[in-house]
Amino acid sequence: MPQPKLNVLFVCLGNICRSPMAEGIFTHLVKEAGLHNVITCDSAGTSDYHIGEQADPRMRQTARRYGLTLTHRARQLRTADFGAFDYILAMDESNWNDITRHPGYRPEHAPKVSFLRMHDDDTRDLNVPDPYFGGPEGFEQVYQLLHRTGGRFLQFLVEKHRLQPVQKPSS
Repeated sequence: MPQPKLNVLFVCLGNICRSPMAEGIFTHLVKEAGLHNVITCDSAGTSDYHIGEQADPRMRQTARRYGLTLTHRARQLRTADFGAFDYILAMDESNWNDITRHPGYRPEHAPKVSFLRMHDDDTRDLNVPDPYFGGPEGFEQVYQLLHRTGGRFLQFLVEKHRLQPVQKPSS
């Protein structure tokens, strides 16, 4: 039986800090797990502040320290995303509110919209803090949080959908 194809969208406010980092980390984790042919991901923002811009330079620098290159260009959440993605993960409560108030959102989309941190060990706070107005330590904190939670989310997908890694052809 063929495996399902899953599409994941990470959403923050401007799509230049948290959501592109979540996308970069998750893409890396999916490749490491051999699930790159089964799971794809993207990121978007609820605002139009930074459309077309690269990720914040501080976030790109943090990513580089961990061997990741963030190439995503900021885009805004669009109506088509609600049909195209199986999971739409908000970075914080404000983002979740914006997603569920989007003109393209319908009640039938509710099961696919949630918080990324629902998959974290610590669910007392579902918000991924926005490091934009802080110093370098905030970007590092967000990286660590997104890496941990992204790994837990991937584990959730593997278990829920019974995903199997791609088998490499034998030589």
